[in-house]
Amino acid sequence: MKLKKLVLALGAASVLFSGSVWAEQMHINVVAKGFQHQFWKAVEQGTQKAANEFDVSVDFQGPDSESNIAQQVEYLNAAIATQPSAICLAALDTRAMLDSIQMAQDEGIPIIGFDSGVPDAPEGAIKATASTDNTAAGGLAANKLLELVADKVKAATPDKPVRIGVVAQESNSQSIVARTKGFVDAFVALVGADKVSVEGHDSLRAEKKGASVIVDVGIPAEVKDVDAAAVASAILEKPDLIAVYGSNEFATNAIITANEGLDCLGVDKVIAVGFDAGNKILDAMEAGVLAGAVTQNPVQIGYQAVRLAVDSVNGKPVEDVDTGALWYNKENMDDPEISVCLYR
Repeated sequence: MKLKKLVLALGAASVLFSGSVWAEQMHINVVAKGFQHQFWKAVEQGTQKAANEFDVSVDFQGPDSESNIAQQVEYLNAAIATQPSAICLAALDTRAMLDSIQMAQDEGIPIIGFDSGVPDAPEGAIKATASTDNTAAGGLAANKLLELVADKVKAATPDKPVRIGVVAQESNSQSIVARTKGFVDAFVALVGADKVSVEGHDSLRAEKKGASVIVDVGIPAEVKDVDAAAVASAILEKPDLIAVYGSNEFATNAIITANEGLDCLGVDKVIAVGFDAGNKILDAMEAGVLAGAVTQNPVQIGYQAVRLAVDSVNGKPVEDVDTGALWYNKENMDDPEISVCLYR
């Protein structure tokens, strides 16, 4: 009973006995944006991989939905109360967590950001962040899409231009903006700025007369499935369209939905490339509707977050880590490196 009381008193920390010496095992609380989605399950898998490698204990928690900010704040406060060695946090709303973040700082608990991190946190509050370089990931999508339509792009002229559609969920979220702008900027750079006119949504518009390639950016007024599908349909119906890109799961799903009534995507049709890896995306890829997609590496996101936490607790200097992105298609989606990052 005394031993049990001692362990309970130490909160989340585990106690190891070696010979005659008691040593406290490092404990890390991971507070995610969610728990049930397969993406977060893959992130959790990465945290457990790191826990095993670095001999630490990890407690992974997240709210029931990614709109439940209050529940995430409760999890964060509960984590702080256990006095963990460190906390890894992917904040739903940084402003709602400022008091909690300050509390962790006052207690000397280092915070590591992961996934979208803790944007606009007070300076010095977050030691480092493990996340996807979304600009680079968007650029990867641009490279792969251009490979698929290179001949048509080369053959385009100002008199007979070709159109590349881009559908984005919104123009405010940092990660989505980076994936969208990263794609557009990389595509323009690859084709040549003098040949590309960026049209559509005001956030990225850079029109150029006499361009042989039009990049057409569509963003719905509201983040609603029906609005996004309407934006996607308007792009898919344009006769000069040769390819289209969706910059996250929501946008890619909108493209797939719009195609259900148009049947214009596929081999020898309009080439579609997406981002993320939900069931609808994977089914469309297996059916030949999508040519490929970029996925984040959630296992690495979780692994690197815990690694950074361990290094920070041990007094080592830490800095932001790009956890990478992967291109996948029907041919490689079952490869072990890829399949673990897909959200069935």
